[in-house]
Amino acid sequence: MNESETIVHVDIMDEMKKSYMDYAMSVIVSRALPDARDGLKPVHRRILYAMNEINFTHDKPHRKSARIVGEVIGKYHPHGDSSIYGAMVRFAQDFSMRYPLVDGQGNFGSIDGDGAAAMRYTEARMTRLSGELLRDIEKNTVDFVPNFDETETQPAVLPSRFPNLLVNGSNGIAVGMATSIPPHNLGEVIDAAVRMMDDPETDVYDLMECVKGPDFPTGAEIMGIEGIKRAYRTGRGRVILRSKAEIEDMKNGKTRIIVTEIPYQVNKSKMIEGIAELVKSKRVEGITDLRDESNRKGIRVVIELRRDVNANIILNQLYKHSQLQVSYSIILLALVGGEPKVMNLRELISVYIEHQVDVETRRVAFDLQKARDRAHILEGLRIAIDNIDEVIRIIRSAYNDAELKLIERFDLSEIQAKTIVDMRLRRLQGLECEKIENEYNEILKTIEYLISLLENKPLLLNIIKEDLMRIKKQYNDERRTEISINPDEIDYEDLIEEDEVIITLTHAGYIKRVSTGEYVSQKRGGRGKTGLSTREEDFVNDIFTTSTHDYLLFFTNFGKVYRMKAYRIPDGSRISKGTAIVNLLPLEPEECVNAIVPIKDFENGYLTLCTKQGVIKKTTLDQFDTSRKTGLIAINLNEDDQLISVKRTDGNNEMIVITANGKSIRFSENDVRPMGRTATGVRAIKLADSDYVIEMDIVTENGKVLIVSENGYGKRTPLTEYRQQTRGGKGIITYNINSKTGRVIGAKVVEDSDDLMIINDNGVLIRIKVDEISVTGRITSGVRLMKVNDETSLVSIALIKEDDSDETELEATDENIKANEVSNETESQTEEV
Repeated sequence: MNESETIVHVDIMDEMKKSYMDYAMSVIVSRALPDARDGLKPVHRRILYAMNEINFTHDKPHRKSARIVGEVIGKYHPHGDSSIYGAMVRFAQDFSMRYPLVDGQGNFGSIDGDGAAAMRYTEARMTRLSGELLRDIEKNTVDFVPNFDETETQPAVLPSRFPNLLVNGSNGIAVGMATSIPPHNLGEVIDAAVRMMDDPETDVYDLMECVKGPDFPTGAEIMGIEGIKRAYRTGRGRVILRSKAEIEDMKNGKTRIIVTEIPYQVNKSKMIEGIAELVKSKRVEGITDLRDESNRKGIRVVIELRRDVNANIILNQLYKHSQLQVSYSIILLALVGGEPKVMNLRELISVYIEHQVDVETRRVAFDLQKARDRAHILEGLRIAIDNIDEVIRIIRSAYNDAELKLIERFDLSEIQAKTIVDMRLRRLQGLECEKIENEYNEILKTIEYLISLLENKPLLLNIIKEDLMRIKKQYNDERRTEISINPDEIDYEDLIEEDEVIITLTHAGYIKRVSTGEYVSQKRGGRGKTGLSTREEDFVNDIFTTSTHDYLLFFTNFGKVYRMKAYRIPDGSRISKGTAIVNLLPLEPEECVNAIVPIKDFENGYLTLCTKQGVIKKTTLDQFDTSRKTGLIAINLNEDDQLISVKRTDGNNEMIVITANGKSIRFSENDVRPMGRTATGVRAIKLADSDYVIEMDIVTENGKVLIVSENGYGKRTPLTEYRQQTRGGKGIITYNINSKTGRVIGAKVVEDSDDLMIINDNGVLIRIKVDEISVTGRITSGVRLMKVNDETSLVSIALIKEDDSDETELEATDENIKANEVSNETESQTEEV
């Protein structure tokens, strides 16, 4: 052994582990897995970049595939030509790619498994859509890295102006992991990305309203949605893909099965061979003829049957035993920051949006620098115009230092002086002052606009959204893959018969659902049926009729909203107490439901919300067409504020807001502009110190304002006495507050046929007919409604509307309530204050 030689002793186990990990990471990062930002593996990215660099774009003639492969091998991808050509061929196959990225000419293979012709025979160029992946790459929008021999540079990722990873999908087997991302419809994925940019709180279920499911280039049918939901929610799932087949009657009395679409990645020729083998082995009996009549117009596989067999049974047997039906595993695995990660649908789209924000920011910064450079040159030309004679004299008299003399004389920069000197004398003499001035002013406007984009992220997002919508309009097509019902998946809602039900919520927070059949119509004046078994201190706070399939929106004092189908409210009998609402909704401590709004659809109308501190907000219904187990933000509350009222409005209602100090304001709903679901709102009424809002209601044509004070007094006042004002004012007096009446604790817009329920802080309650309460002026205190003493006061009121009283006379029947109605009858006279 030579003295210069050195032997290093290593543990073979350690060396094997290290070498294998290096190999594994190389396969994972540099070969098998796509980048989550552009959806491409390195070989695909290099093919498209090379084609773009040698100008083989969609508007140029097709060029030999061998020329493209040679360019990629020589500059970017030092591997075998078959791997590069194979990847390019797949990009050109309309049965492999939902939206092909290479426009091939010649034999690029078939769905029967036929291979493509040799690369010396075929020709190719980029498609128009693939140009969107590379658009603006010359504007420093992405990072470039050295190639294998550091003689060229190549992009680390493409700008990818559409979400290619989801749109075209990806498949790859690495070391210890695999990815299987199905293709999707371009328009659906873009809609999901735009929705997420509009509402960053959008969750997976919201996005699934846009992305219905995978959309395969070969069409076929996806059976059921459970696999799709699981994949989008967790990043892993499995769907059943079934061929599209029809059963036809033949003239001779026989039937045949016509297959027109087959599952994705199924070899049609091998599928037919598999069916023939089933017939030969007699696993499927009754098939008399099997032939492939497919042509350039589409797939057509004909399966003729005997007269005595049931075609549906044969078809189901073929689904079970042949490749007419296959399962497709979904693994949403991609590289994020160079590391493999399994993501759900929301995370995938989020990564793409972040990439687009970065790309667009760099594009704007590049354009801004270009604009500033041009403005700098134009400033030099403006100086030259103002001193044209002297500039010409200096240039004529100078030998080889004209630039230096111009810089010294006019304080120009080197680039400005060089631009002036390099201009021909004829152009210099004929400089158009107005043309340069106009260009300079336009450049300044451009600079101002680009700076505003960099400083305002919402403006930048709008640019991205507009570009995505342009791509959608230009390239989108109809879904090819239908999503059908899987007999093995039965939606629970489908088992629920749609029925009219009555939902009741009590003051203590008990809720139940009762069929309208439990109640019968009674003559007016009857005592009604027992509608609720309550405790002494409880009473019905909200009651309405809805359908079992309608949504119920539960709004809480914390400004949150929970959504639930009506049939999920536990069914109760006419006299049952109901279920505590805290068992149905994940309410926090001190959080309570203040309003329930039934919704059949979210297409038209608004929800108007009002808070204790006098803030009002109007939001379109469609923004509530989503749900989250932990609730959604319905209004962004200020510190120490609470949501107290929610009303469904049509956009043309009038609202009235009433405060504890006896102030009110009536204004048009149009004074409140529509806002986002997470917005805070605007001022409804200007509150005095210690005052707060106790009710917001909708003005009705023949309604009256009912006011109840904490010491048991109340009155009704016609709405005609409340003039319409502008939102945000101090309002007008609606109740005469004094030491005898106390502050206002409740207010409602009522009709004469309504009933009123009143409760005090000892849990004692009475029920009064609204038409028995005196009608007085706006600046009065009214009559005594309920007797209180020094130790008690009223705390709450509830209204039972006419419809609820007639059809579903829900009336608390505790002896304590009856006794209080009798004992307070004499007190509810016309004692004017």
